[in-house]
Amino acid sequence: MSAKNSNVTTLVTALVLCLVCSVMVSAVAVGLKPKQTANSTLDFNKNVLIAAGRFDPNTESNSVVAERFKEFEVHLVNLETGKFATEEEATQAGITDVANYDIAKAARTPALSTPLENDIAAIGGKPKFGKAYVAKNASGEIETLVLPFHGAGLWGQIYGLLTLDKDFNTIKGVNFYQHKETPGLGSRITEEPWRAQWHDKKAHDDNGNVLMGVAKAGTAKPTEVNGISGATLTGRGVHNMVQFWLGKDGYQPFLDNLKAGTAGGKGA
Repeated sequence: MSAKNSNVTTLVTALVLCLVCSVMVSAVAVGLKPKQTANSTLDFNKNVLIAAGRFDPNTESNSVVAERFKEFEVHLVNLETGKFATEEEATQAGITDVANYDIAKAARTPALSTPLENDIAAIGGKPKFGKAYVAKNASGEIETLVLPFHGAGLWGQIYGLLTLDKDFNTIKGVNFYQHKETPGLGSRITEEPWRAQWHDKKAHDDNGNVLMGVAKAGTAKPTEVNGISGATLTGRGVHNMVQFWLGKDGYQPFLDNLKAGTAGGKGA
């Protein structure tokens, strides 16, 4: 066999092997996607339950998450009107899967957001729709409200869930489930001792001003939580997140409507 034919054979063999490997990798990826999606959903739902104080990862297993999460309804919130979004509004916005609607992605999608004059949380834009996880009592009244929120930390976006009691003003829990903060410093926002400071703080005063915030370590007012020593920028990022999402460009109009009973019905 000539050297030329030998080289051609080698190249053809390499191309065939690459094609076969690519097909195999693609097939495995497609086959695993449903499982990966299910695991991702399970993990997020577990974080909602943790924020709401309805799951203890130290003593309970994931086997109870799916059944316990059934206590919650998932709704879009129209941040322009401050009410539960209707199915028609969701459809017009092209949102067909409310459970997997991504607020952070929407904030950076022009069709799903509006520009912000003061983007204190550095999220990109104001999403037209927020999201709410609602648990009701036997009488059909909301007893627990979990709101997703996010914003810039030191090294990247921080994603959290804030839980409010049935008065829609008393904070009952918080959970930061994704971040890029420094291990041992900013990452301590995920630890129970720090998150416990948030319990029973008030979101707003009687005039609607945002009370909740994160102060420098050791300087917190009764309405705030102390930041973490050595993680000033992380604390500032979380503070800005809270100030934005509890403010007029975030969930405040929705919370006001909930208190007044004018937030709408079931919604989307």
